[in-house]
Amino acid sequence: MTFTEVYTDRKNRSRQAKRPPRRGTFTAAGFLCALLLALTGLGGCGKEEEEAETDTDYTVVGFSQLGAESDWRSSNTESIQSVFTEENGYELIYENGQQKQSNQITAIRTFIQQEVDYIVLAPVTEVGWDTVLQEARDARIPVILIDRRVDTGDSTLYTAWVGSNFYLEGCKAAAWLQSFTEKAGIAAEDLHIVNIQGTIGATAQIGRTRGLREACERNGWDLLEEISGDFTQTKGKEVMESLLRKYDNINVVYCENDNEALGAIEALEAAGLAVGSDLAAGEIMVISFDGINQAAVEYLKKGKISCIVECNPLQGPKLLEVIEQLKKGETPPRYSYMEEKIFSANRSVLDVEVDGNKYPVTFMWEE
Repeated sequence: MTFTEVYTDRKNRSRQAKRPPRRGTFTAAGFLCALLLALTGLGGCGKEEEEAETDTDYTVVGFSQLGAESDWRSSNTESIQSVFTEENGYELIYENGQQKQSNQITAIRTFIQQEVDYIVLAPVTEVGWDTVLQEARDARIPVILIDRRVDTGDSTLYTAWVGSNFYLEGCKAAAWLQSFTEKAGIAAEDLHIVNIQGTIGATAQIGRTRGLREACERNGWDLLEEISGDFTQTKGKEVMESLLRKYDNINVVYCENDNEALGAIEALEAAGLAVGSDLAAGEIMVISFDGINQAAVEYLKKGKISCIVECNPLQGPKLLEVIEQLKKGETPPRYSYMEEKIFSANRSVLDVEVDGNKYPVTFMWEE
């Protein structure tokens, strides 16, 4: 059964009975009338208001967000909350997974019990979802993934996905580094790179790590170590401090999000090291992803971060389009990608090329 058929079948079944009154909509006037009814047995008071309160039929979306570990994640949550509103005909039930898959699985099962119309899932890692997604399918509730994907042998367990091409992001960052160093006359063997990875097993981590690894193998760059910073500033600083104790030749720090980059820069500067793009002068280059953290953007303008590959968190409108298509019985795209840019304060690289496609670099600098 296709996901469109799943939705249509479930809609026909669930709409046979009216949804019970929504929580939190009982007004003071309604309470007073209910009290009068109880005291006097009058049958006519408030009938029109009672009907007004129960007739509104919202589309209910259960949203399991993996956490709030970064500025990107907070912006992503806000984007989704901003479109699934009562004004747009929706009720959004939001659950913060706090970086734990077990919390998210519990949330999905709760959504199933609540008989929501759709489930939106931003999975903390890719594996371990088959059982609960099968439960959602058995309940005929479409599941739409956002941001990260799931690794499952049955791709029909979810309806559609909205997010970024993380592997392409990694390839863009590596292509920018290759172009920059070639123009600066820096030999491949003189690059000594550490990768502060995101949460291990997350789709963003897998794609961005793969993009760098392949470039290192292809170009002969020295990839000293890969170690997770869990996408947080605190862990990014902690990891950078440990790497500095272990290596004395690091000159490129590849951070898989902005928060890690901020933590890494804090550790580098605390150690008395200069951060920037002048590798020949002994500066240490920092490359990052996301472009949503304002402090990171300011560091980019100052040259402390050499390049940021954008990861667009504003997925709410595109997600809304997918669900609106499903409500109409249409088939939305299986994968919907966000549009994203490359940012740098350095003008030596005008664009980068990945698999024959050119991507322009947007220049940002301090006014």
